[in-house]
Amino acid sequence: MKSSGIVRKLDPLGRIVIPAEIRKVLGIGEGDSLEIAKSDNEIVLRKYNKGCVFCGSDEGILEFKDTLVCKKCKQALKED
Repeated sequence: MKSSGIVRKLDPLGRIVIPAEIRKVLGIGEGDSLEIAKSDNEIVLRKYNKGCVFCGSDEGILEFKDTLVCKKCKQALKED
C-alpha cells in the first residue's frame, strides 16, 4: 500500500479527518458511507457500495477481488 505521507491524530472519540485531496481523488463526498475493514495489521477504508459496480443492482451480488458484481453483469462479461 502506498503511503500518502499524511499523518492524523485520533480525537477523543476515535475520529480522524480524511484529507480533502484524498477524498477528491477517491470520489468520496459528504454523506457517503465508508466500509471499515481489518486486513492483517491495517485498517482499510473504502467507499461503501452495496450494489453491482457496473449496473448498481443489489440482486444476485457476488464478490470478486473486493468488487461487487451481479450475476447478470458477470454473465455479460463472460460473453464479451
